[in-house]
Amino acid sequence: MAPHETFLLAGATASGKSAVAAILAREIGAAILNADSMLVYKGMDIGTAKPPPSERTEFRMGGVDLVTPAEEFSAGAWLRAAAEWADAIPADVPIVVVGGTGLYFSALLRGLDRAWTKPPPEYPVLQTDRAVLRARIAERLNDMFLAGLEREKAELRRRYPVWSRTASLAIGYREGDDREKIYTRTCQLAKRQDTWFRHQSSAIYVPAGATVEETAARVRAVWAAHGPWATV
Repeated sequence: MAPHETFLLAGATASGKSAVAAILAREIGAAILNADSMLVYKGMDIGTAKPPPSERTEFRMGGVDLVTPAEEFSAGAWLRAAAEWADAIPADVPIVVVGGTGLYFSALLRGLDRAWTKPPPEYPVLQTDRAVLRARIAERLNDMFLAGLEREKAELRRRYPVWSRTASLAIGYREGDDREKIYTRTCQLAKRQDTWFRHQSSAIYVPAGATVEETAARVRAVWAAHGPWATV
């Protein structure tokens, strides 16, 4: 990636990381790069809790709507797309990388299939009480169904009868998915994400606050203490 001041923020699904990233990116005038393996798919909007078009424009958002569900995707493809996107962002504009896909963070920080040649950078990972996180997942799922998740899924299946292996992993879009299965699989995903960041990265765990503003203040303090990650 081109040299930018880059700030990292990770967390499990429904942890509130996207809202925190938006607050902090506005403060520093940053562009946002999404490190989420399902936001790359065009048309998967409701079921992936994709940021609204207004935010995608405001933050010149990268890592979103890169391929159709019929196309295979990988961490390497994301890394190449991220580099191309970053090259188009002016060098004096900071970048906030936010997401929950650990392989994308690994690809960004050390490249593909490479061992760490120096200590990995420390960066904030949101930590949310499991019961609170499960309640958020349930609430978000209700919102998704009200927003038309089933219609979105049916339309995507009509437009793309055959899906790639990677797109088929998307929770909420699998054939036969019902509300309970989606909830259970999403909770399982959140647990896997937490485990990955706990064992594969230099996480600085940031407990979620009572409000998104309070959580943002805690992440801001970590960034201030540790500084940006240099992409050069």
